Amino acid sequence: MMHLAETLNFSGRKVVAAWASVPFPAVRGSSLPDTLCAYQQDVPWKLLSSCREQKVGGCFAQSVVLRGIGKERRQPTSPLHACESTEQILQRYLHTVFPGAFSTSHVLEQPCKTLPPYPQFFSPLLTRQGFVLDKPPTSSSAAVESIPVLAALQSSPVLRTLLYSLYKDLQKLNTRRWASFFSDGVEQDDFQEALQQLRTLSQCYETGSEADESEDEADSD
Repeated sequence: MMHLAETLNFSGRKVVAAWASVPFPAVRGSSLPDTLCAYQQDVPWKLLSSCREQKVGGCFAQSVVLRGIGKERRQPTSPLHACESTEQILQRYLHTVFPGAFSTSHVLEQPCKTLPPYPQFFSPLLTRQGFVLDKPPTSSSAAVESIPVLAALQSSPVLRTLLYSLYKDLQKLNTRRWASFFSDGVEQDDFQEALQQLRTLSQCYETGSEADESEDEADSD
């Protein structure tokens, strides 16, 4: 995980955000292009890291893994449907939604198993294979045995808010009340230096408009 995060970061960045879709929202009988075409203005996964989620469009680099979804052969109705493989479908979608970002993608055929003791907290709209039904089943649904999953790690502007908020919270600490902390060998100057490094790291995730806001925040400080 550490090496992957290093691969996705450049220009002074060190942190990545985690996203996931558990299960991946594929309707039973539909293809991967059908599902992705329904998310042209959004993405079919949610932010797991404790950042303020932003609209799609901000991403410097990412690694995405999809498992349990194959490509069904159908008459091409969109550029995604015309792709030859599942890997090409996912890669083309990422380039469309995140233009200019460095994106790597991997596709695994096997879904994630959800047999006991995996908790059965799924919606009754899921089939045994984790695909979404068009309408609730007429009889009681069976336990979900497997699910398709998508997971992603992103070097993204959403991390700017998280890191800067952490910096502001630490800045408010009254270090005089934490004598034991500094008695263990941490110097006050080292603490202040680490604090400034955290602020500098948050600025590495800024985009153009956020950079202007950061200058205003610096003036206020």
